[in-house]
Amino acid sequence: MDAFTPHLLDGKVNLKNLLPTEMEQLMLALGQPRYKWQQIWRWMYVRLVDRFEDMTDLSKDFRRKLEEVAVIPSMGLHLHQQSEAQDTDKFLFKMADGSLVESVKMKYLVGHGRIAICISSQVGCAMACSFCASGLAGLQRNLATWEIVDQVVQIQKAVEPLGQRVANVVYMGIGEPFHNYEAVLRSTRIINCGEGLGIGMRHLTISTSGLVPQIRQLTAEKLPIRLAISLHATNNELRNQIMPVNRKWPIEELLVACREYQEASGRRITFEYVLLEGVNDSLAEAEALGRMLRGLHVLVNLIPWNPVDGAPYERSRPGRIRAFQEKVEAQGPKCTVRQEKGADIEAACGQLRLRDMAGTAKSKERRQRGDRPA
Repeated sequence: MDAFTPHLLDGKVNLKNLLPTEMEQLMLALGQPRYKWQQIWRWMYVRLVDRFEDMTDLSKDFRRKLEEVAVIPSMGLHLHQQSEAQDTDKFLFKMADGSLVESVKMKYLVGHGRIAICISSQVGCAMACSFCASGLAGLQRNLATWEIVDQVVQIQKAVEPLGQRVANVVYMGIGEPFHNYEAVLRSTRIINCGEGLGIGMRHLTISTSGLVPQIRQLTAEKLPIRLAISLHATNNELRNQIMPVNRKWPIEELLVACREYQEASGRRITFEYVLLEGVNDSLAEAEALGRMLRGLHVLVNLIPWNPVDGAPYERSRPGRIRAFQEKVEAQGPKCTVRQEKGADIEAACGQLRLRDMAGTAKSKERRQRGDRPA
């Protein structure tokens, strides 16, 4: 059992942290036939069971053995909100250490019964983008592989009674996925496994603020995962101001890595661009963006900014957004405007977590002062 030491939780093997090959090795270590991993995998990721006693096609002796040596953890659902239009759901999960992370369900993206979800990779974020709620409280810690995977499991469990299925997963929630590269890549292999959730690699998207070494790592993996780049500016001076990561890996270096990825994978790259009134939404910026991306197979996704308390920005006006879109497309790249959903439930990344944290802090202050709740 020494081989499974890195995957222990409370002294037991954490099955949600294991790759299929590692689950197979565990079965052999327990004196079981290889195929037993598939049975357990299906219970965990198809039937969404997290108790060994419910795995009724396993012998009672084997179930007792699993209870002794293994665990199937689950995150607690702290808060679930649905938009008035019923097209977006926000899930706030609480881990054993009290940490909070968000996931979003978006049923409108991929057709009837097939939903897309946006999941988190870290508790907080170290990238400190000035317009983003996720990084306002800084980085608390990385999520473990199982905590990333369990967001998908818990949402699948919630939507299954509705006849829905998670079909697309976007790593664009709280955190910088490439800042937690190993756990994120492990999670893609677990989510992709056909014996369980079975979500194709081509339906997984990883978004990054521009960590060039990790983009090159992903290129070397030779996986058909989609890549999304949070760009938000066309020159280094502005991007340095709003996205500190650019000081380490400037736009020119980022674009070289993107070209390498595209040459190796053949996949289209999405460039995300949050529009900030009077900051990065001029027609000159739009023309520069279109010219900069020539020669790449790209989709430019314009994002109307979701206001963040304390951030010194205004969202671009609708007419300005349309003009920006037209100017980009005039240079060649396909350009869309993200359809805004879930504003009434604070579905933008990090907003609900921040509000909950602020509410908890205020409650704590009231208790310390001895105030009665309002």
